[in-house]
Amino acid sequence: MAKAIKAIHRITVTEEEKRQSDLKEVEDALLTNKDVILESLDVLKHMHDRGIISLLNGLFGQGDKVLKILVKKADTKETANTLKNLLLMVGVLGTINVKKLEPILLKMNAGISRVAEKKDDQDTIGYFDIFRSLKDPEINRSVALIFEFLKGMGQETNHLERTTQLPEHQDHHQHEDHGKSNETF
Repeated sequence: MAKAIKAIHRITVTEEEKRQSDLKEVEDALLTNKDVILESLDVLKHMHDRGIISLLNGLFGQGDKVLKILVKKADTKETANTLKNLLLMVGVLGTINVKKLEPILLKMNAGISRVAEKKDDQDTIGYFDIFRSLKDPEINRSVALIFEFLKGMGQETNHLERTTQLPEHQDHHQHEDHGKSNETF
């Protein structure tokens, strides 16, 4: 029959054995993440070459002063309005139909190119030349596009407008004017 265990001996790990075990664990982690570590070192080198590391050292060294300046600058009415306007502009950019905008931008680029070629031209144009040029298909299409653009600009858009104000602070008269006829200037 087996003898009963009367004494439990704990295995003691020396400081040197613990250090060796930790070193082996770190070495395994380094080998496992070798690619990530090398890429990170490459990024750090580029940041050092560009002076970003020095800049960050300076910022962290003067952290309280820098933070105080940033908080002071952020706590202004202009900054709050800038952030509101930026958010509103980003929201509006999200509503632009880029597929419909692209042909117009290409036409604008073509027009700018033609203007750049003729920029020093001293030709004068008279009233009859203007009316005669309306027979030119390119000019006729351009004038038609301009008129369509102007119609779109004159279209009622109050119901589409966004606001950064809280609902209780928004101007409620905006929706009341929707049914009124357009006044001419």
